[in-house]
Order: sequence, then C-alpha cells, then structure tokens
Amino acid sequence: MNVGSGPAKRTAAPRPRALTGRATVLIVVFVALALAYTYPLRVYLAQKSQIAQLEAEQASQRKLITAKTEELAKWRDPEYLKARAREEFFYVLPGETPLLVYNDPVAAAKEAGKPVATTPDRWYDTLWNSVQAADAESQN
Repeated sequence: MNVGSGPAKRTAAPRPRALTGRATVLIVVFVALALAYTYPLRVYLAQKSQIAQLEAEQASQRKLITAKTEELAKWRDPEYLKARAREEFFYVLPGETPLLVYNDPVAAAKEAGKPVATTPDRWYDTLWNSVQAADAESQN
C-alpha cells in the first residue's frame, strides 16, 4: 500500500451543536424571568394609570369646591342679593316705578308707520311654491 498514492478520503468531523446545554438553560432562565416579571409590571402600570385618573378627578373636585365656595360668598353679600332679586324677580325699592320693556318688532313697526317685516318662508314651502310655479308655466 502506498500511503501517498491516490486521492485522500474526507472524513466528516463532528459539528459542534448550535446550542450547548448551558446556553439552553440560560435561555430558559431568561424566559422564565421575563414571564415572571410581566404580571407585576402590568399590575404596576394599571395602578399607576388608576392613580393618575384619581388625581385628575380630585383636582376637578377641588376646582368645583372652590367655585361653589366663591358663589356662596357672593350670595352672602347683601348687595349681590339685592342685585339678583332686582334682575330675576323685578323687585323695586319703595318709591321706584318699574318699567318693563317687551321686544315686539311687529307692533313697533306698525306704530312707526313702517312696513312690517314678514318672517321668511320655510325651505320646504319655498321649494313647493317653486314647483307649483314651474308647473303653472308648463301648462300655459
């Protein structure tokens, strides 16, 4: 046998495994830790959003309390009370003559001798009148 003669045979060397046992265990540990931290993180974020919502509600309630307190202080003032009674209930002081003005543009126009402004027709009345006018023209 000639050692140097003829083609050399290839031998297949064993390939190293892609993941070793240690790498697999390490990946499993990381996945377990990630799964273990997701629930507490979700609860933390939900509680944080709930706290923010409650703080916003509390701020709006404080604003409402402040507004109501200011309104109550106004109503305790006798001058404000008199002004509101005059405005809302037409109260007058003794010796004053009340004067009520009613807004009646039709009567005012008649008294002034001006023509009375009529209210415009509704849109469907205008449409129907135009249809009737067009029909009358086609029949003539």
